Amino acid sequence: MDTKLLELLVCPVTKGPLVLDRERQELVSRSARLAYPIRDDIPILLEHEARTLSDDELERLARRSSAA
Repeated sequence: MDTKLLELLVCPVTKGPLVLDRERQELVSRSARLAYPIRDDIPILLEHEARTLSDDELERLARRSSAA
């Protein structure tokens, strides 16, 4: 995904930042606890298409970003 596009995108629920999870091809909103899918290089920023993140997933993402 283009990094400039990623900088412009925000969570439709919280209007907060999104983090790219390349492994799962998702854009993650930690504050909303949602992961939005990316299909054919197109982010699907619809709340009803997002999946809810578990506590374990949020912790894993926090560890990954603090290690970067």
